[in-house]
Amino acid sequence: MKHMLRFRIAAVLAAGFASLAAPALAEGGSPTVLIELYTSQGCSSCPPADAALGQLAKRSDVVALSLHVDYWDYLGWKDTFASPQYTKRQYAYKRTFGARVVYTPQIVVQGVEDAVGSRNGHVIDLIKMAQAKAEVARMALEEAGASLIARLQPVEGHQAAGTIWVARYDRSREIDIGRGENRGRMLTYHNVVRSLTEGGAWSGDGPYELTLDPPAVGEGVAVWLQEGVAGPIFAAAKYER
Repeated sequence: MKHMLRFRIAAVLAAGFASLAAPALAEGGSPTVLIELYTSQGCSSCPPADAALGQLAKRSDVVALSLHVDYWDYLGWKDTFASPQYTKRQYAYKRTFGARVVYTPQIVVQGVEDAVGSRNGHVIDLIKMAQAKAEVARMALEEAGASLIARLQPVEGHQAAGTIWVARYDRSREIDIGRGENRGRMLTYHNVVRSLTEGGAWSGDGPYELTLDPPAVGEGVAVWLQEGVAGPIFAAAKYER
């Protein structure tokens, strides 16, 4: 049963390995789709979704991110990855979708559809649906010297202005849960977002470049173009070590 939080509860609101880059068109020509898993270390229903995200994170045509929320901390275990910023972002999606509640584990696909995170077949269907839509912009990440360059360009005949978002994440983390619903369990989390920042605004009328610090070994960087905070995502890419 998925964890839910009623709307009346207020939102309290990060060179020996090879780099793996996923441009806007991944292997086979499929557009890259961004998925966000809203999860919590204090949620007993979340571990299956956390494991499923780990499998999706292996795909070259998917940018899979795990964003930990803080509204289950009162159950007895303070999530070590949680941020009020991610809780606020999930609430923004709730308003966009016209939903009555927020819950964990929730997966948001390309900013426009959501599903229970443990229902992997449904999530995969939503990814396929997102990839079937016409591209309006393309994103690619490339390391150049000591920098990571994000390159964004419009697709001819389309224009999609929006906000550029940059997430830095740990590719894999193990946590020994000491209290709460998952007490006594050693759980593995994948693509754990440690920072989420705005990289600027794009008008959609020409190419755009953003210079970033590359990730360290065991980390990744995701960059995407989105309508605001909780709107449609038009292009996404990841770069991992």
